[in-house]
Amino acid sequence: MGGLGVLLLGTGVTAFGIAPLAPDASDLPVRQVVEALSAPTQQDIHSLLAAQPAAPLVLFRSETTRRDDTAQSLLQRMGVTDSQAQAFLRNDAVARQLLGRAGRLVSVEATDQQELLRLTARWLSADERSFTRLVVEKNPQGALSSRLEQGALTASSRLASGVIRSSLFAATDAAGIPDPVAIQLAEMFSSSIDFRRDLRQGDRFNVVYESLEADGESLRTGRVLSAEFVNEGKEHQAVWFEEPGHKGGYYGFDGQSSRRYYLASPLEFSRVSSGYGMRFHPITGGRKAHMGVDYAAPTGTPVRTIGDGTVEFAGEQRGYGNVIYIKHRSNQVTVYAHLSRIGVRKGQRVSQGDFIGAVGTTGASTGPHLHLEFRDNGVHVDPLAIARQSESIPVPAALRQRFEATAQLQRMQLNAAASIQQANAQ
Repeated sequence: MGGLGVLLLGTGVTAFGIAPLAPDASDLPVRQVVEALSAPTQQDIHSLLAAQPAAPLVLFRSETTRRDDTAQSLLQRMGVTDSQAQAFLRNDAVARQLLGRAGRLVSVEATDQQELLRLTARWLSADERSFTRLVVEKNPQGALSSRLEQGALTASSRLASGVIRSSLFAATDAAGIPDPVAIQLAEMFSSSIDFRRDLRQGDRFNVVYESLEADGESLRTGRVLSAEFVNEGKEHQAVWFEEPGHKGGYYGFDGQSSRRYYLASPLEFSRVSSGYGMRFHPITGGRKAHMGVDYAAPTGTPVRTIGDGTVEFAGEQRGYGNVIYIKHRSNQVTVYAHLSRIGVRKGQRVSQGDFIGAVGTTGASTGPHLHLEFRDNGVHVDPLAIARQSESIPVPAALRQRFEATAQLQRMQLNAAASIQQANAQ
């Protein structure tokens, strides 16, 4: 009993030790304190501004030159009304190179008084592998000076995708894809897809292409690096692969070359105005076998050989007008007729894609077009059928590992391009 009493006494002391000694906060009195503040006077504001002068305001603007631009019209369109700058652009021999050319990228820096501080323009050099930069700037004394600089173009990858609603070019325009890329896209798959007759509404494509840039601004497009095209539910793919010392080309992701021995068309992109087979002859009348394919195109359109070979004849023949015969392997010959100009000579070696002449309307012709024939051991054959049946060449075994690495990277980028299209659709 005595021990229990001591224990209870100790517990009580402990409980008393942790009990709060401060009053409850809800029982404390509440007071409101109000203090009047005086507003700053106008003099106080002026004093503050004088102590911390504002940084000068610089305005930035970018534009593209027009062929009919004058110094005044260009600067005014960019928000610069500076008579000194106008006179300098008119009279300075270096700065004057900016005017009279369309499509050149120009950016300016100007004061809030619309006075020119700096003008920078960029355009492709003659070799299209570099660019020229024009800089016009004002020094601290207020005088303008100019200089030209040369820079290297840098390549970056652009991703794009589209859906066919009516035509390939309508789809690429809607997707913001430049025409040179659309032409390459048609070229890549021309052996598998007839872009004049085989396209269907709902066909879709993804593409990765080079953008060649100057100071981060695109000056032109480069090569298509990879692409996939779904036509009537069938998927066609191609990736560009090139190694030093080897000729580059397009291959499927399985390593089979997309480049066949014969191209599907001797023109970069045109329409077939008359196919192979029976037709109503536009000159003699009546039905008659047409032993080739006609491609409608303006006079002067470049014509290229559809395969490697040797020029067998280049000159004028009755009916054909200006005509070129090219002999290929296995006694196969292609004929290019009605040319306005011949660009090769007899005995000359030519490679697939080389330009050999220009479209015209010479000989028995009712309008500008190219007549193409294919003869296999003297027998006429449909050129379009031959192009589709010609074999492809796989990636060399020694380069297979490098190709796989390139293909893997391009497949990832094509998947990213496809996700863009899906996001837009949603």
